[in-house]
Amino acid sequence: MAAPRNVSRDEESAAAVLLSNGGKEDDDSPTGKRLKSEKFPVSRWELAAFFGVFLIFSTGLFCIYLTMPATEYGKLKIPRSISDLRLLKDNIATYANDYPTQFILGYCSTYIFMQTFMIPGTIFMSLLAGALFGVKGLFLVVFNATAGACSCFFLSKLIGRPLVSWLWPDKLRFFQAEIAKRRDKLLNYMLFLRITPTLPNLFINLASPIVDIPFHVFFLATLIGLIPASYITVKAGLTLGDLRSVKDLYDFKTLSVLFLIGMVSIFPTLLKKKKIYE
Repeated sequence: MAAPRNVSRDEESAAAVLLSNGGKEDDDSPTGKRLKSEKFPVSRWELAAFFGVFLIFSTGLFCIYLTMPATEYGKLKIPRSISDLRLLKDNIATYANDYPTQFILGYCSTYIFMQTFMIPGTIFMSLLAGALFGVKGLFLVVFNATAGACSCFFLSKLIGRPLVSWLWPDKLRFFQAEIAKRRDKLLNYMLFLRITPTLPNLFINLASPIVDIPFHVFFLATLIGLIPASYITVKAGLTLGDLRSVKDLYDFKTLSVLFLIGMVSIFPTLLKKKKIYE
């Protein structure tokens, strides 16, 4: 009878161990891991920091908005289509001529705000600059796009790492590996990425501080690399009446030109590799 009694005690102790470690086993199971990975990655403090920065930007934008004449309030609308953009251009063209300082201040603030907080629609703002200011609008677009990208860079440096790792884990690993291979000619590679649509600008803005790209490299690559695409967009704004869709901006010919310019930017890197192999 001793043997059965020992078996019973062993079973009881084993059950107690299982109960005490049940939470750990559940956590290590595939289901537990999946539930962990699906949790929103940003902590409360990081979320509070994001909304704090958002509130500061929003307050500044609202103060600028209040300086506009009351009659113009109803005409302000962020365009979401080419038809919306044509209507906005017709409504504020007179205001832009009569109050150029207020208009440019409001335009810059809106553009940088949208770029910083990843709000879609900056391409319509670039088209609007071309429609209202012609080729001179290129300077306005490049300035705002660079300033907005830099603001997004620092915002991502503050709270972006867990969010980017959660949203684009594979793309982030690929980007990090490519950056590690090109540390010697990082500016050339970043110029290539900015000029060509190889990676979305939104991802580049958010991921750059995470993969330890120096700010001066990011700034120079953004300032110079956005010029070709900005020129295409501003030039298209001059003939806004002929534009049917945003997709018409980047046809095969335009993309080929952008990739050709991008290849020129990384030519020194390719040349250096060839010398090393020789």
